[in-house]
Amino acid sequence: MKPLWRLNKYFLKYKGFLLLGIVFTVISNIFVIIPAQLVRLAIDYVVESLSIYRPLQLGGIGEIAQEIFLKFVFVFGILILVMALLRGFFLFLIRQTIIIMSRKIEFDMKNEIYAHYQNLPLSFYRKNSTGDLMARITEDVSRVRMYLGPAIMYGLNLLILFPLVISYMIMINPELTLYSLLPLPVLSISIYFVNNMINERSEKIQRSLSGLSTFVQEAFSGIRVLKAFVREKDSANDFAKASKDYKLKSIRLTRVNALFFPLIMALVGISTIITVYVGGLQVINGEIGYGVIAEFILYVNMLTWPVTSLGWITSIIQRAAASQTRINEFLDIKNDIVSSENLLRDIQGSIEVTDLSFIYPDSGIKALDHINFKISEGQTLGIIGTTGSGKSTVANLLMRMYDPTNGNIKIDGIPVQSYDISDLRRQIGYVPQDVFLFSDTIANNIAFGIDTPDEEIIFQAAKDADVYQNILDFPKGFDTMLGERGITLSGGQKQRVSIARAIAKAPKILILDDCLSAVDTKTENVILSALKKIMQDRTSIIISHRVSSAKLADQIIVLDDGKIVESGNHETLMAQKGVYAELYEKQTQASESIEN
Repeated sequence: MKPLWRLNKYFLKYKGFLLLGIVFTVISNIFVIIPAQLVRLAIDYVVESLSIYRPLQLGGIGEIAQEIFLKFVFVFGILILVMALLRGFFLFLIRQTIIIMSRKIEFDMKNEIYAHYQNLPLSFYRKNSTGDLMARITEDVSRVRMYLGPAIMYGLNLLILFPLVISYMIMINPELTLYSLLPLPVLSISIYFVNNMINERSEKIQRSLSGLSTFVQEAFSGIRVLKAFVREKDSANDFAKASKDYKLKSIRLTRVNALFFPLIMALVGISTIITVYVGGLQVINGEIGYGVIAEFILYVNMLTWPVTSLGWITSIIQRAAASQTRINEFLDIKNDIVSSENLLRDIQGSIEVTDLSFIYPDSGIKALDHINFKISEGQTLGIIGTTGSGKSTVANLLMRMYDPTNGNIKIDGIPVQSYDISDLRRQIGYVPQDVFLFSDTIANNIAFGIDTPDEEIIFQAAKDADVYQNILDFPKGFDTMLGERGITLSGGQKQRVSIARAIAKAPKILILDDCLSAVDTKTENVILSALKKIMQDRTSIIISHRVSSAKLADQIIVLDDGKIVESGNHETLMAQKGVYAELYEKQTQASESIEN
């Protein structure tokens, strides 16, 4: 139960619902006990009435006596019906308090976990898979809700009903109470073991279903590759195998489920037989009336579900504790990317990087090794290097997705750690290498970073990114809905929409992280020409493995294995006949051969 203690704050928040639920449970159980007592009184009344009915019938007043007897039986029937209706009403109120409380807590938990996810650094997402993150906010929270709702509701019912019924049964007849309740502990233990088997097999089914879903998702996502390599038949055979595994596990679960109700009915039947047998002997001996047997049979049936639910509740609590442990693991992770001063100010754009080194905490890979550079306000810096040279790491550190292992980054002469993180990132336009567009309209994707979207700003950003005409060619223009991850657009169009999104927020610093890799040379030149005008008033960093993207920069640094091997502008670097010049010549010759 220790992992579940963290939920106590929610119980305090919704204590009104919980207290009302307890009150309604007590009242509901009172209306459960009263009908059993009425049944005993009614049966005893009928038995006694029959003993005096025959003499009265012989005396000629049998019809009058019968009418009176029937009136009393009718009254008993009406009272039992009223008690049942009242009990149903209070059961409704119990669900309206405790189950609604569980749904409200579920809502709060999901929001808390999601907000915590949003606050965690980028390193957290490198360590954990998306599927695991989703499982904890959906499946694990749902299991915890089962503890907060049904488990608490039935647990309260057991804690309240059991003492009430047992104490009343003992008051009536202790010996009959002992015999009638003998099978119930066996029932509870049996249900516990059956429930564990059900949960174990349910877990296996869940894992099998998850694997099946992943297989189907990958098959549909990679349908072009499947068709291109003519592997449809193999894919269908693999799916059939995975589906068969799911079927076999489901059948095994069904077989265990089939034990559940027969087991309950068998043990309840045994309890009823014992009650009738022992009670019958006591009736013969004149110790109790007939009505007591009927009353005890009703009590045994009343206790059957609470006792049965004991094993079920225990199982739910175990699963909830395991799920809450998984949730707590993530909630206990602290964000080490915090602002030292929460400084809020409009940045001008000068950047100074001194002795900067960085080692990725999850992999231990050294991405940057003592690099230094300085950019004045409004200047453009080009960062050139091969794959794995550390180019994108520079962008991540500038936006404080990570903190450097060593060295300093200053913006406008102020350490980047002093700035309020959200305010800093709001003033930086970033175009990632791996373009991500949301399943929304093109207009909303471009306006993603704008607090108050404006049509004119969206259109101008699209024009500057050379994607305006492409968008207008779609039947719905800027209102075109994009598929998952922007699948509606081509690779080049996606990158240009991503550039438009960064431009639209009018950033003071613009970072282009190898964002022109999916466009041809002609389109690249058009975009760069448009960007040149935009970059005049803001500090810009062009990260690329293509020299043509960075040749317009005021200064260029060449990275190799995390170190700066060359720096200067295009002309000076070409004159050095070093790494930059070699890359330029190779890429120029490659593009010329492609054109020819």
